[in-house]
Amino acid sequence: MSEVQVQEKGGQKKSRQKKHTLRVDFTPMVDMNMLLITFFMFCTTLLKPQVMNLSMPSTEKAEEGKELKARESSAITILMGPNNQLFYYEGMLTEESYKDSTLLRPIAYGEDGIRQLLLRKNVGTYEQIQALKEQRDRGEIDQAAYDTLTTQVQRRANEELKIAPTVLIKPLDAAAYANMVDILDEILITNIGFYQVTDLSDGDRYLYYTRTGDESVLSPEQKAQVDKLK
Repeated sequence: MSEVQVQEKGGQKKSRQKKHTLRVDFTPMVDMNMLLITFFMFCTTLLKPQVMNLSMPSTEKAEEGKELKARESSAITILMGPNNQLFYYEGMLTEESYKDSTLLRPIAYGEDGIRQLLLRKNVGTYEQIQALKEQRDRGEIDQAAYDTLTTQVQRRANEELKIAPTVLIKPLDAAAYANMVDILDEILITNIGFYQVTDLSDGDRYLYYTRTGDESVLSPEQKAQVDKLK
């Protein structure tokens, strides 16, 4: 504690002033902060991670020939290349068709490109699921009921009506991760129920090569065969 002595004029007595140290106790603030943090934790909705349901095509064959044929008729294969390149073909490749470069068609990302293709292939099922989404948003059904009804619609379109498309997504090694996110967004928007991210087959690689001339996508065996033909 410091003291200040003042010399007064006129023969008056000396007065002594005391300077007190100011001390603020913040201990109660700790309790108050903890109460506020607890309050906001219970009253604030925590951020939930956004995930997608990945439905893989069934590998079981109910009847030999019939199940495979139904999936071939509605199959769409999407090849994702570098520099935002996107191609697709319908059906399944055969020993004759994989050499036909016209089978692989270019298409653009976005609502005017791949989205229109998927909507056209998923017509009927898309409208039913959209109606269920509207009921959920209005509060007529909860999320659990929506998931159950959506699964029933997609299963009926696939197993009974055999109109549900099976989308095979095959990214090249040089494809951008952002393009994969774009494709999965389009799958979600168009209500596609059966899709799979998988590797390119040898037929896919050769078909992409014949369409673009990019030899880097070929396997070593295919590259050797191509070099012999030059």
